[in-house]
Amino acid sequence: MIEKKKFGRTGHMSSRVLFGAAALGGVTQKEADATYDLLKRYEINHIDTAQSYGEAELRIGPWMKRDRNSFFLATKTDKRTKKEAVDELHQSLEKLQTDHIDLWQFHLLVDEQEWEIAMGEGGVLEAAIEAKQQGLIKYIGVTGHGLGAPRAHYRSLMKYDFDSVLFPYNYTMMQIPQYSEDVNHLMELCKQRSVAVQTIKALAKDEVGDAVNPFATWYLPLTDPVSIARAVGWVLKNPEVFLNSTGDISLLPTLLEKASENLPAPTDEEMEALVAEQGMKPLFH
Repeated sequence: MIEKKKFGRTGHMSSRVLFGAAALGGVTQKEADATYDLLKRYEINHIDTAQSYGEAELRIGPWMKRDRNSFFLATKTDKRTKKEAVDELHQSLEKLQTDHIDLWQFHLLVDEQEWEIAMGEGGVLEAAIEAKQQGLIKYIGVTGHGLGAPRAHYRSLMKYDFDSVLFPYNYTMMQIPQYSEDVNHLMELCKQRSVAVQTIKALAKDEVGDAVNPFATWYLPLTDPVSIARAVGWVLKNPEVFLNSTGDISLLPTLLEKASENLPAPTDEEMEALVAEQGMKPLFH
């Protein structure tokens, strides 16, 4: 059984492993439905998708049509203006075959110029506030990649009382002193405000570079059970965070299996050994 905890101030008891639906971007409906069965088996009750994740929203739509009440449903928009974002929200609702989104997130909101547009007059924040008043969405969040994500999220929380944040979080990233400091600073604020903390890239090993990557991830992932167990265990040992699953459905069974085993958290020595064995490097630097 995978532990459940309150998803911030929403009060929803979400599985600590959230299904990262980027993994559905390029799969068939049959493959997606097999993933649905796997999620149900492990009682995963929180889905995180995005308009920009290929066919993912379309694949999830049939699930929501028959089983909407079983899932906390989150999606994202990367539009920065109100009009564009509203159009995209309605597209998401149609694809997902639902009349509301539980959590609508501003995708990759890190760039300074984009932030100013999104948070300013006629920006996506206005769209989200109105959509919430209309009952189309319940909660609002921000997401980001890169070294600047935690700092950008802190700034966003100073502008508006968002319900969730999402950023990269794994052992190698947290060995970067400034990044670690920014993450801890952000998480302290999130704890004070009961803001849900979502993490991504738990299984990231390195950039693809010249290597051949047989997986759907845009980075090289950890793939063997021992490595996955350590990487997942390291993230989940932090009781304040949720782990978004990786972007390839073929890695999902092992990730969920190891998360459900409630293994002892790996030591720093074990993580250093994993880094050396796998040649792991920070994905963002």
